[in-house]
Formats: sequence, structure tokens, C-alpha cells
Amino acid sequence: MPAAPFPPVLTRHAEAETCADPSSVMTLLADSGATAGGFTSYRSAFAEGAVGAPAHFHTKATELFFVIGGSLQVLVGEEVTVLEAGDFLAVPPHTPHAFAAAPGCEADVLFVFTPGMGRFDYLRLLGRVMRGEADAKEIAASAERFDNHYVDSPVWRSVLEASA
Repeated sequence: MPAAPFPPVLTRHAEAETCADPSSVMTLLADSGATAGGFTSYRSAFAEGAVGAPAHFHTKATELFFVIGGSLQVLVGEEVTVLEAGDFLAVPPHTPHAFAAAPGCEADVLFVFTPGMGRFDYLRLLGRVMRGEADAKEIAASAERFDNHYVDSPVWRSVLEASA
């Protein structure tokens, strides 16, 4: 048998690092360093109606969404849909997307990026910005490092305005 590309990864819930901001709690499960770049995974629990991410795309990674509970409103390209508990979505590279807890709902979502990259530092930065501990300009400056490229989406803006 060929050697495994990385050892098994086990993250116990009680020992997982969490990043919290006013709208969500992110549980960091496996970063790319532990998976030889194979994947990165975390879980986000969004408060009712909380906005997750503005419109953006990745140039290298496919982003996988699995809704564990609640409802997640997502933009994929120019289409907006609601994912319910048990739904799965794979967004390929170069595809603009955004997400938020559906209006009036909470959402519990497992995210996986493949190939993986060191995104945990991005999630930590995001939490600091949301809590007012860091400047939002740091996020824009980190676009290449974290393969997170923000774009304008009139469709997504109108969805957020309608639910405000």
C-alpha cells in the first residue's frame, strides 16, 4: 500500500479552537498544515439573519458547504438560493459566491476548502475585524495570501438590503 499523504486528523470538539464575532462562532477543525495541503475545514454557527461573507471568489480552491442545521442563503454566480439542513453545495474556483443565515433563521454549516490553504489565520483576522480589534483594510490586503478575492454583486447587495 502506498503511504498516506498525511496522518489521520482528529479534532475533538472540546479541544477545537473557536473564533467568535458578534454574528457567528467558527470552530476550527483542520487547517492545511495538518492535511499536507489536501483540505481545510471549519464549522460556523451563524446567529439569526447573520451575514457570513460578502461576494467573493477563490482562484485555487473549491469551497464545499454542508448545512448541518438551520437555513443558509447563498449567492452562486448571479443566482440566490436557500440551503436547508442536509443540503450540500460545491462552489468551484473563480465562481463568485456569498452567504448568510437565511432571514429569520440561524445556520450551522460545515465548510471544506480543497485544496487546503492556511485559512485559519484569515478566520482569526475576520473575527478581530468584526469585533473592532483590527482594521478591515487588513482583509483586503490579505486577498492573495488567503485566496479570498472580493467582488461587487448588485444581486447580493439587493438581497441583503431586502432582509435588513
